[in-house]
Amino acid sequence: MTLWFMLALMTAAAIFAVLWPLGRRASVASGSDVEVYRDQLAELDRDRANGLIGQREADAARVEISRRLIAAADSIAAPKAEGAAWRRRATAVAALVLLPVGAATLYLALGSPRLPGQPQAARHDAPVDERSIEALVAKVEAHLESNPEDARGWEVVSPVYMRLGRFDDAVKAQRNVLRLLGANGQREADLGEALTGAANGVVTADAKAAFQRAMQFDATDFRARYFIGLSAEQDGRRKEAAAIWSELLAEAPSDAPWVALVRESLARVDAVVPPPKGPSAGDVAAANELSPEQRAEMVRGMVERLAERLSREGSDVEGWLRLVRAYMVLGDRDKAANAANDARKALAGEPDKLRRVEELAEGLGLKG
Repeated sequence: MTLWFMLALMTAAAIFAVLWPLGRRASVASGSDVEVYRDQLAELDRDRANGLIGQREADAARVEISRRLIAAADSIAAPKAEGAAWRRRATAVAALVLLPVGAATLYLALGSPRLPGQPQAARHDAPVDERSIEALVAKVEAHLESNPEDARGWEVVSPVYMRLGRFDDAVKAQRNVLRLLGANGQREADLGEALTGAANGVVTADAKAAFQRAMQFDATDFRARYFIGLSAEQDGRRKEAAAIWSELLAEAPSDAPWVALVRESLARVDAVVPPPKGPSAGDVAAANELSPEQRAEMVRGMVERLAERLSREGSDVEGWLRLVRAYMVLGDRDKAANAANDARKALAGEPDKLRRVEELAEGLGLKG
């Protein structure tokens, strides 16, 4: 309220500053002033003819008297233009009054006066690419509140919720997309991923059902197959998870961006992990000859390499979550707790990512 009062006061002061000089009336000379100046010119000519004043002095005096005569004549003619001056002043007043009123009306109609402000410090602390995303999401949410049947709006905001870690909102948005647009493989997989995120990385029964429906539309959907494998691992069926992920790797394109994730997941349940370009029969045979201790050592080596990478690239929240889970699978609870603490330090300036680490640590029973 104070802000609006100050803005109104400043607008009034600006209008007054412009109107004050426009409203002043200029002094008007009378006809007698003109006659006086004409008499002075005639007297000047007589003095020059009688030799009472020099030529140079006479010329200078004539110029000054003539200037005053012209000004007096103009001031007499000024009242004739008073009507035009009044119209100009009226136009100026209308513009100065209507302009702020029109601007305020447009802002209230098209702007967002109810959008909460954000402190300057918070704006500087936010990542450059996310400084306006909250405002954009707020606009979309306001639109969807009054237009809940806008399927396109729900479809646009759902992946944004996932990026921000607002998984419950992502679940709601994705359910609306399915309700309004119908099911297909991608939409079902999106719902399953949102449900998994909302459960702190656990593939729940609802999430698994969504992934199974996605595979009914497309049996090659890599996300659905990966998460079904993750569900098998979480249920203690490690061999089944290894089989699913091994098959997924065997069919994966060499440049697929998700290959590294599948390989790391497979390393948790099976030490015989094919190299990126596909294993040869000799490689598989050699790996099969490893003793259980050697296989365990191989897995630990992969986990330690992940930890080393995260020490250099600390902003990878997905990597930190995988590292904590990997230590828990290996039975190294202390290392898992240390990894969670390291993640907290590395992600201290990124609250959304830090929240995911805290949720995982709490779910695993790791002390802060």
